[in-house]
Amino acid sequence: MEFNKIEILIEKYFQGETSIAEEKELRSYFSSQDVAPHLEQYKAMFGYFTQAKKQEFAQEIPQITKKRNVMWLSIAASVVVLLGVTTFFMINTNEPVNHQNELGTYDSPELAFKETQKALALLSSNVNVVIESVMYVQEYENTKNRIFKK
Repeated sequence: MEFNKIEILIEKYFQGETSIAEEKELRSYFSSQDVAPHLEQYKAMFGYFTQAKKQEFAQEIPQITKKRNVMWLSIAASVVVLLGVTTFFMINTNEPVNHQNELGTYDSPELAFKETQKALALLSSNVNVVIESVMYVQEYENTKNRIFKK
């Protein structure tokens, strides 16, 4: 009679209609020694469920840390260096100071054009230095990413 009840519970189990108490009864039946020979095939399955319930995950999960973006830091540093160099050259020019040139106005368009060209050349050379340093930092980032793959 008990074998019929177990067979009915197994059918309900495979249909997904058993309660927790019925599943516990199935596990206890299959963990005992007196299992019917024709139900012996289910013993390994219910034994596995009992064993799997006791397992715990023991491996540590690595924490993901926030990574600073070095590229933005290098761009900000380049801008600060550019401003510092520009300020240094503007203050320490060896040309005599004319009160007329103090305001940046010129009577002669040719002289204004030449002074503008000098200022733009100075700015361009400083920008080129900054771009080269940014390219160096970008090459560093590429090499680092090749070595330490994400």
